[in-house]
Amino acid sequence: MATATIETATKPDAAHVLSKAVGRAAERLQLSRAMLATILGLSPATITRLYDGKYILDQKRKEWDFALLFMRVFRSLDSIVSNDETARVWLNNNNLALNARPIELITQTEGLVRVVHYLDTSRGLV
Repeated sequence: MATATIETATKPDAAHVLSKAVGRAAERLQLSRAMLATILGLSPATITRLYDGKYILDQKRKEWDFALLFMRVFRSLDSIVSNDETARVWLNNNNLALNARPIELITQTEGLVRVVHYLDTSRGLV
């Protein structure tokens, strides 16, 4: 029984993990805090608190879903190109298949989902 208590006490909380991961992914992609706020549907002040560890994403709000989608974009790019600089270039260049720059698309729900699907499909081909 003591083992279960220790495991529970040391098990990371999903909300804390996702909150930190989103900030780190945005930094690696060199996205501004304002851009991250737009992607997650949060205010810039809330994003500042997120980076400071004073705000944790809420699983019951849309910000959670947007954060998960954003992390899928990041993880897919990381697995496809394995280089932060190449990922940044891909995000900022026009994509003929998406008919836009991915960085512009991910600021809106439909665009974020389109980019996720595109990357998931591309990842399947690798």
